[in-house]
Amino acid sequence: MELGQNLLGIPETRLPVDPELEARYAAGDEPEDLARRFPSAQLPWALMADDAWKDGREVESYAFARVGYHRGLDALRKAGWRGQGPVPWAHEPNRGFLRSLYALRRAAAAMGESEEVDRIGTFLNDSDPAAVAGIEGGA
Repeated sequence: MELGQNLLGIPETRLPVDPELEARYAAGDEPEDLARRFPSAQLPWALMADDAWKDGREVESYAFARVGYHRGLDALRKAGWRGQGPVPWAHEPNRGFLRSLYALRRAAAAMGESEEVDRIGTFLNDSDPAAVAGIEGGA
């Protein structure tokens, strides 16, 4: 059996591509500028969570990741997600949401929120078991 195989038969959720966001990100726009221009996108919030984390600002990282997580839930529901099923890392537009989940779990761990760490860790793994390796591998 292949790792990450969908045994429940629930279809994958693939967030829509936003060509304008992708173009601005590729052009090197700052995460804060991306968040202002695309506030419902998850990627800018995940990027800001990572930047805050690198600067040792755990609470800010948590807050940015929490926004990305909630924006992601909204986007997933709009894309047909019904609270379960795969959200594949291989589909690039899903990565902002998955990175937000990862950042939220990381910041929650630093803040000692063990229940949140477990809940978000399960959600991240259930979304795509390959996501953590992709994020930690710098993809």
